[in-house]
Amino acid sequence: MTIKATILCENSVFHIPGAIAEHGLSIYIETNYGNYLFDTGQGKAILNNAIVLKKDLTLIKAIILSHHHFDHTGGLLPVLDTKGSVDVMTHPQLFKESYSISKGKQSFIGIPYNRLTLESKGANFCFNTKWHEIAPGIYLTGEVPRETNFEIGDENLVIKNEDGFSRDRLWDDQSLIITTEKGLFIVLGCSHSGIINILNYAIKKTGYDKIYAVIGGTHLGPISDEQREATVEALKEFSIEKIGVSHCTGLKGSIRLAQEFKEKFFFCNVGTVVEI
Repeated sequence: MTIKATILCENSVFHIPGAIAEHGLSIYIETNYGNYLFDTGQGKAILNNAIVLKKDLTLIKAIILSHHHFDHTGGLLPVLDTKGSVDVMTHPQLFKESYSISKGKQSFIGIPYNRLTLESKGANFCFNTKWHEIAPGIYLTGEVPRETNFEIGDENLVIKNEDGFSRDRLWDDQSLIITTEKGLFIVLGCSHSGIINILNYAIKKTGYDKIYAVIGGTHLGPISDEQREATVEALKEFSIEKIGVSHCTGLKGSIRLAQEFKEKFFFCNVGTVVEI
C-alpha cells in the first residue's frame, strides 16, 4: 500500500511561507483507498494550511477524530463548510462535557460544537468502540486496553455530570493503524491510552511485530519524569524504523526520544510529509 501523510496542523511550523501553527493536530492521509483527514486541529489553521500545502479537503473520503478535545475537533466545522456531507469516524463519547482542572480553575476542553450543528453541515457520524477496518489494511483501534502499570494518564482531566466531576479516562482515544509491506504505520492523536498500550494493541490485532513509522502526539509532555523515562525505555523494545513526534510530546519528551532513537527520530511539524 502507498501512504502519504502530510501534517496540516501542529504546534509549530518552520520555513513554509504562508503556513501557520496552532496548538492542535491534523494530518492529511493519502492512500490507495482514498484520502482521510485525521483530526482537524483547533480550527484556525486548517483551511489556510490545506491551501498552502495543496491538500484538497473536498477530496477526503472520511474524517477521523482521535478523541473529543477541542484541539483535535475545533476544525471540524470549517472543514464541513468546505467538504459538505462526509462520514465522521469517532467514538460515541465525542460530545461529553469535558474539563481540565488546574489550580482550582475549570477550563472546558471538549468539542466546541453540538451534534445538531455539525450534522446540519453534513457530518455523518459513524461511532465505534471496537477495532474496526475502515478500508483494506486500514484500521481504527477503538478503545485501547490499558495494560501497562506506568501509563496512568491525566488526573486533572474530568467529565462533568449530575454529581459533579469524575475523572475522564479518555476511553474515546483512538489511533489509526495501517499495515504495509515495510511494517505498521501508526498515526497517534494524543495517546491518552498510553503509547505503549497502543503499540502493543496494534501488534496484537494485526500480527505485525515490525513498526515502520509512528507519528503524532505521544503525550510525553504533561506527565511525570518517571513515567516519561519508563515509556522511553519501553519504546526501545519495539522494532521501530521511524518515530516522528508532534503536539503533546513536549520539549522534554522530544529531546529524550531524539537521544534514544537518533537518526530514526524526526519532528512532525506543519508541512512534514511521511511516505511509504
